[in-house]
Amino acid sequence: MKANRAQIESALRAAGRQYRFLLLHGPDEAGSRGLAKLLAEAMGKDSERVELSGAELKSDPARLSDEAASIGLFGSSRHILVVANGDEVMPAIEALLEMTAAGNPIVILAGSLKPASKLLKRALAEQSVLAFASYVPEGRDADRLVLDLGRQRGLTMRPDVARRIAEAAGGNRSVVERELDKFALFLDASAERPQTLEQDAIDALGAASEGGDLSRLVDSVSGGDSVLLQTELLRLSSQGIEGITLIRAVLRRILLLARLRAEIERGNSPDSVMASHGKSLFWKEKEAIGQQVRRWRADLLAKAGARLIEAERQVKASGGIGSIAADEELLAICRQAARLR
Repeated sequence: MKANRAQIESALRAAGRQYRFLLLHGPDEAGSRGLAKLLAEAMGKDSERVELSGAELKSDPARLSDEAASIGLFGSSRHILVVANGDEVMPAIEALLEMTAAGNPIVILAGSLKPASKLLKRALAEQSVLAFASYVPEGRDADRLVLDLGRQRGLTMRPDVARRIAEAAGGNRSVVERELDKFALFLDASAERPQTLEQDAIDALGAASEGGDLSRLVDSVSGGDSVLLQTELLRLSSQGIEGITLIRAVLRRILLLARLRAEIERGNSPDSVMASHGKSLFWKEKEAIGQQVRRWRADLLAKAGARLIEAERQVKASGGIGSIAADEELLAICRQAARLR
């Protein structure tokens, strides 16, 4: 069955015992792994986790049913995490569904699946299975994610602080969690000792510094600095940050510039436009944004936005060139920005 977020979270917190398995798929693999943690928490710290790969189940389809029916060492509880690569797990899934009763809780992480996927179709058709697709959060959803994850770590913050973290992390849950862990340690925050996260703490060591920061990449693209862009692509790739995360970070800047540029082309001066939006812009980015909005024309911003959206589609496409599509489009937009200098 297809589940919404409330349903999948409820099932995971109930240890998924009424279902044969829970399928977590979609392009936001970090989000899926974050959901899978709910099952581990529900099972307790003494529960044994059995992790299986799709390749293992392909070579031994009966393994999943055996693990689902087995009892942990000394009678302890067990839960199973399967990291699948598409339909290679189908023989194991069919064997599991033929069992007369549900066994140990099972979560399957499958990444992006095509609508024609046998695994996805089977999961959606089965009443004893829940399937949920995770997508990279945007806008208010991204802000809400930061607030929720912060609260779990004892961090309270204003919406503008949450927005800054979400934008700097490009909506990447793994980066957000890493940054919030850093802030919680810095402020000595915990669920028992909540602390308020302010902008000065972020300035000191947060998402606007080395780590998973995307601000230099965004400025290099929209400002036309190809040397810096190449450096940032290599740095971020080494941290596992690439593809859609980069596209969406740059797209947010392009959309912001498009809104500001539209006001200028309606007859307002660049200085007055920047002044009217001053409070909504992070102070460290104001100068760069002011320079960029003076250079970019509305028609070129529209083309850049369309190219980024198409690049995201290519990254998501199964069998496509993946993150290479993102890098190529960022470089193309950077070259266009350089010509505007």
